[in-house]
Amino acid sequence: QVHLVESGGGLVQPGGSLRLSCAASGFTFSWYGMNWYRQAPGKERELVATISSLTSSTTYADSVKGRFTISRDNAKNTVYLQMNSLKPEDTAVYICKAQRGSVGYWGQGTQVTVSS
Repeated sequence: QVHLVESGGGLVQPGGSLRLSCAASGFTFSWYGMNWYRQAPGKERELVATISSLTSSTTYADSVKGRFTISRDNAKNTVYLQMNSLKPEDTAVYICKAQRGSVGYWGQGTQVTVSS
C-alpha cells in the first residue's frame, strides 16, 4: 500500500525557515520523480518544486526560486523542501506527489502558516 506522509509544517514568522519532509512507502521511491505542490485557500493548486528520479535535477516555480530547495534521500525514501525567507504569501497546505509516467501518488499535506 502506497503512503506519502508529509511533516514539518507549522507557524513561522516572515523571514523564517521551515524544512518539510515527505516519507514514502509502498513503491520503489528511487524510480519516481517527486514534486511539492501547495494550495492556499481559494486558490488553485500550484506546483512549487520538482526533483527527478535519476539525476535529481530540480525545477522551481518563479515565486520560490532562490528561497526554496528540494532534495531527496533515496536511502530514506524521503523528499525534502527547505524553505527560507518565508513570506505571508507562502501560507498554504504543502503536498508531495510521486510521479512516474502517468502514475502519481499524493500525500495528505502539511499546513504552513507564515504570520507575525
